[in-house]
Amino acid sequence: MLPEMLLCIMVLSTSEKDRKMIQAGILSDTHITSVNERFRESVDTAFSDCDIIFHAGDITSLSVLELFQPKTIYAVHGNMCDIEVHRSLPESRVVELGNTTVGLCHGAGPRHNIEERMWSRFPEADCIIYGHTHQPVCHRTGGILFINPGSFYLRTPHGTPASYAILTLDDSGCHANLHTLSDKR
Repeated sequence: MLPEMLLCIMVLSTSEKDRKMIQAGILSDTHITSVNERFRESVDTAFSDCDIIFHAGDITSLSVLELFQPKTIYAVHGNMCDIEVHRSLPESRVVELGNTTVGLCHGAGPRHNIEERMWSRFPEADCIIYGHTHQPVCHRTGGILFINPGSFYLRTPHGTPASYAILTLDDSGCHANLHTLSDKR
């Protein structure tokens, strides 16, 4: 069973004078059933500077999330997750980080209008994180920051390197950058 700390929704409140930078690692579509040493090293390399992790689904196995402890973890299930993951994690969630509202969902259906569906699901969000398409995306539309970290699978079926995103929240708002594991090696 997933530890209780992984299932909580934590609200980080900050006053203007106490506001600090928050860095959150974002991944999705790991599609593995057990963790090996290479995957563990990739997680350490990509997310060592992050205190918060967002996993946008297709975790496949809860053992993947155990790698991120003791970081704060927000995760949702995806369409490829096993029954244990479906029972343990919600389909979507809203997280408040300081003055920023983050919507998190795996997504479903066709790629061509997935962001419209995510926007409808999280109309109040400042940032929407989703997965499902395996295509990395990081852009603003209508003032909303959309992030799809792509697939964190070590090598995608198309031969591209694993990708992820880092979300930064600071005095100037929320910003994100996409990375590949090869960026860090």
